[in-house]
Amino acid sequence: MGLFDFFKKKDTGPDPLTGLTLPNLKIGYLLDFDMKTWQVEASHYYDWGEGDRSWEWQLISHDETIYLERESDDENAWSINRKIPVNRLDSAVFDHIRQHQDPPDTIVYEQVTYFLEEMAGGHFFQNGKGPGKELLSWSYQDDSGKKLLSIEQWGDDDFEASVGIPVEEYQFINILPAGTLR
Repeated sequence: MGLFDFFKKKDTGPDPLTGLTLPNLKIGYLLDFDMKTWQVEASHYYDWGEGDRSWEWQLISHDETIYLERESDDENAWSINRKIPVNRLDSAVFDHIRQHQDPPDTIVYEQVTYFLEEMAGGHFFQNGKGPGKELLSWSYQDDSGKKLLSIEQWGDDDFEASVGIPVEEYQFINILPAGTLR
């Protein structure tokens, strides 16, 4: 060992704290959002065909579950969504889907009017695995663009709905890898 070898940095393998960004979340990671600490419970993705994908992380806190979603077009678009019981939507929405294979162009939910923005068919990969489950998805937003509503159809009569808001990446802080508090 030479004199200058003493000052060289030893290679101890990959740094466990690099890459702690929102797009790199993994199951077990912790992060803070909206004055709560959340744990990543699941990590899914949707394949919409032709290389178009979106990602979803199920986040849990002590009293609720939310879904962080990321869509990439020219830049990342983030949203937080909460599932709602489909029976809270007007039954005419589902009658319309059954009759026309598409939902109506507008939906009123909790006195907010949502307008159809996008529809897509694709495959859902739970925790990034499996052959992918087929689904149809319709995305709505209000006039302000600050409230979101989505409907997913899994088979003939299996529907899920959620409401949400757009968020920014900077709103999520203190990202920690799995196992740091255990």
